[in-house]
Amino acid sequence: MSVDKVVPSAAEAVADIPDGARLAVGGFGLAGIPWILIEALLDQGATGLTVVSNNCGVDGAGLGLLLEQGRIDRVIASYVGENKEFARQYLAGELTVELTPQGTLAERMRAGGAGLGAFYTPTGVGTPVAEGGLPWRYHPDGTVALASQPKEVRVFHGKKMVLEESIVTDVALVRAAVADRAGNCVFHASARNFNPDAAMAGRITLVEAERLVEVGEIAPDDVHLPGVFVQRVVELTPEQATRKDIEKRTTRGERPTEEPTRAPARGATDHALD
Repeated sequence: MSVDKVVPSAAEAVADIPDGARLAVGGFGLAGIPWILIEALLDQGATGLTVVSNNCGVDGAGLGLLLEQGRIDRVIASYVGENKEFARQYLAGELTVELTPQGTLAERMRAGGAGLGAFYTPTGVGTPVAEGGLPWRYHPDGTVALASQPKEVRVFHGKKMVLEESIVTDVALVRAAVADRAGNCVFHASARNFNPDAAMAGRITLVEAERLVEVGEIAPDDVHLPGVFVQRVVELTPEQATRKDIEKRTTRGERPTEEPTRAPARGATDHALD
C-alpha cells in the first residue's frame, strides 16, 4: 500500500519551516509558481530565508510578497528583472544576490537531488561567473561588501569547463497540475520549467496540486516527478487551482499592464503561459 502524503492545508504543510531556511521554489516569472504555499509561508512568518529560484517574483506577487516584508536575506537566481523592490534592496545593501546562468541553476538543483556534489560546464568560462568578482552584496554606500570567488576551471575533451557546486535546500515549494497521494506529479506546459529540479533539490518537498488523484491513475510513463522526491501534497480548491496570474498581458491596441494580471481561461485568444 502506498504512503498517503496528503496534508490538510498549505498552512500545515509549511508550519515547521524555520527561520533561516533554504528554499528551492519552482516556476518561471509567475508561470508555474506555488502561489498558495508562498502565501501560506507569508502568513507563517519564517524570516531570514535563502531562496533558490529562477527569479524572485514581481512587485506585489509571488516571492515578491516575502521580499517586500524583508523575509528574504539571500537569493540564488538567474533573472532578477520585473521587480523594482528587489533592485532597491540589492543596491541598498539589504539583500545578497548570487546570479547564476539559467541552465546552470537548473542543473545545480537537479544535481543536488541526484546526489552529485558538483559538475563541470562550459557555461561561464572566461567571464566573472568563473573568474570571480560578481557583486553579491553591496554596502549602503554602494561599495562591494561581498563578491563571488574564482571557481576551478579544467579542460575536458579540449574544452575549458568551470566547476559548479550542486544545490540542496532544506525545503522545496512546487506546483503540479496533477499529483497522486504518493506524490507522483505531472506538470502542465511551461510549469514544467524549474518545478521538477526545485522539487529534487529539497530535503523536504511540498507540492500544491491543482488536481489530486488516487495512486495508479497517473500512467507511469506520464510521471514527470516521482513521488520519492515528495514528502507533502496539498490539494488545492478549484478557486486556488485557477490562480495563474501573469506579469503583463498585451492585446492588440493596448499597452502592457504594469500589475500582475489574472490569466484568461485556456483557449482564450490572448493565451497566457501557465
